[in-house]
Amino acid sequence: MDTELIDDILTDIRHFLLCSTPQGWIDVALDNVPLLLIDHANCEKKAASTAMSMMYKYIDRRELLAKMSKLAREELVHFDQVTKIMYERNIEYIPVSAARYAAGLHKLVRKEEPNQLIDKCIIGAIVEARSCERFACLIPYLDETLAKFYYSLLKSEGRHFRDYLTLAELYADQPIDERVQVFLDAEKALIESDDVEFRFHSGVPSVA
Repeated sequence: MDTELIDDILTDIRHFLLCSTPQGWIDVALDNVPLLLIDHANCEKKAASTAMSMMYKYIDRRELLAKMSKLAREELVHFDQVTKIMYERNIEYIPVSAARYAAGLHKLVRKEEPNQLIDKCIIGAIVEARSCERFACLIPYLDETLAKFYYSLLKSEGRHFRDYLTLAELYADQPIDERVQVFLDAEKALIESDDVEFRFHSGVPSVA
């Protein structure tokens, strides 16, 4: 793996996020690779669904339509890739509950527009940034197939992070720094605190 390329991709993301993934989460992830892949598949499917939902709701936002249509296509390709790896490893795609992560961020979303759109874009940026950061954290520990796959996702996930943040800035009539900070503070608390279950975006699991 090109570690310099990984560092280049992650420079902005590491500067953006307020914390790194705790080692405790990584340790549990390595002991639960089947569950990691199942929930990763769910995350890719949800990311595509979120992009499509925004396209349906905000049909008058040309820039959003262009970025979200591309994002949705890429996320569905990633979903297909994850499930292919699962099937090759005889991992059954079973239902698993959602992490508290997304709900914890979405409860802070404002109701009125365009503030709701701006908040959703900020959340999108944070989720994509965290996904990218976690891929990078896992790469050194994974088998060659999974490491190469997660390495291949870094560029697209990093671009998705920037796309969401660009849209939030575009549709706001004032700087979004304070609003971003609100969500980053909440995200840091979710990532660093103990969690009752392991998921791709969970905190540190007390029970695997």
